[in-house]
Amino acid sequence: MKILLLNQCFYPDVVSTAQHLTDLATTLASRGHDVTVIASDRGYDDPAIRFQRRERWEGIDIIRIPAASFGKSSRWRRALNFGGFLLLCSLRLLVLRRFDVVVALTSPPLISFLAALFVKVKGGSFCFWVMDLNPDEAIAAGWLEQNSVTTRIFQRMLKYSLKVASRTIVLDRFMKERVVAKGVDASRVTIVPPWSHDDHVAYSPAGREEFRRQHGLSERFVVMYSGNHSPCHPLDTLLDAARALKENPEINFCFVGGGSEHAKVRGSGLSNVTCLPYQPLNELSNSLSAADLHVVVMGKEFVGIVHPCKVYNILLIGAPVLYIGPEPSHVTDIASQHGQFFLAIHGDVAAVVKAITEAMQHERPRAVMSFSKQTLLSELITHIEMRQDLQDVSGLNPANLVNPVQSHRQGGNQL
Repeated sequence: MKILLLNQCFYPDVVSTAQHLTDLATTLASRGHDVTVIASDRGYDDPAIRFQRRERWEGIDIIRIPAASFGKSSRWRRALNFGGFLLLCSLRLLVLRRFDVVVALTSPPLISFLAALFVKVKGGSFCFWVMDLNPDEAIAAGWLEQNSVTTRIFQRMLKYSLKVASRTIVLDRFMKERVVAKGVDASRVTIVPPWSHDDHVAYSPAGREEFRRQHGLSERFVVMYSGNHSPCHPLDTLLDAARALKENPEINFCFVGGGSEHAKVRGSGLSNVTCLPYQPLNELSNSLSAADLHVVVMGKEFVGIVHPCKVYNILLIGAPVLYIGPEPSHVTDIASQHGQFFLAIHGDVAAVVKAITEAMQHERPRAVMSFSKQTLLSELITHIEMRQDLQDVSGLNPANLVNPVQSHRQGGNQL
């Protein structure tokens, strides 16, 4: 099959969506599919990094759109970044041939709308892989007003994308509930959680010691937040806990990653806080293994809208987890089944401090392999290939068909 993948981030970028899309693209190519990717020519977290505009890599044809960077210091700058990319992406799509399947993610927001228009004009089927849900995310973050004209337009664009999609892939049961509430037939929505990078990530005692030595963390109890520093994952409670524990020489808070909130962490002025950039995938085992306690954070209003997927690699490493966020969520679903979790709500600094001090007394839990790349990536590819098979055999639009083979992940609390 000829398959087009659309997302702002792709190899060699290191943000989560780039890594998961790269896994999908390379596996599809290895299965004999003709794969094309359209992405940005700039690094997502560091726009100063530029990638080759046109490249053939691992059997994949990569087309990178020239993208301007107005920075991320304000909403209008981010909007200009997204809008510029979408405009140039739409112009590039105009000259492309028909594809059998188009798979769109959600960066920048509503790139799915371009994919839906593309298949309507040129044919093929559309698979919508929802990594986060916009404009719902922008509304929850306070960036858009609930009933504004702009919001209504964006909601219509999202609903059109969902209507055209022959299959919508979501990450958890809460996200599925939100999508179905928008009028989508539940039989066309499948839950496939993001997979752990088990072909690259494993607990590494030697890597742990090297990372800790390199960054002055030896002999310290390391509390690590690794990933996107976003308003969707507010870090105020964790930083307040760092302030409360600043006189304890045994504990260090290590923030690894990037995003609009990274500057707030860097500017905290706390001597027990270490800030580091995103780590390359081939060094991720070292950085994740270095933590004695990993932190996963989700904003109060963001259940079913965003999906912190760092938890899957953390389970693979076999480290205890401190979750700061609302209940229930996909993280508390996991906590009820796996590993050693400490739970706290936003604003409860005392509970976070207590969890950290308790974690210092516990042994490291065993690694969990429930979210392996082989299992979940295979499941995702099955849905992508299955929809095209139905179209080829029946000659009908797969969006009008009900898939007779339902994923075990489509209902209930299962993950």
